[in-house]
Amino acid sequence: MNLDRAILAFAGCMILISLALSHFVHPLFWLLTAFVGLNLLQSAFTGFCPAALILRKLGVKSGSAFR
Repeated sequence: MNLDRAILAFAGCMILISLALSHFVHPLFWLLTAFVGLNLLQSAFTGFCPAALILRKLGVKSGSAFR
């Protein structure tokens, strides 16, 4: 798995987790969903993603979007 796919999988998991938490725990967990969405949007324009830095340090191979 390359870095691009790992970022998409991580973002998808975070969105699903935050949706479940907002339903079962507290509605303010929607803010986590909004944060993940905004981070995906800004990384589409800038190419910078904090999760990509962490995953790269963990040894995930680079993809074409995040270098």
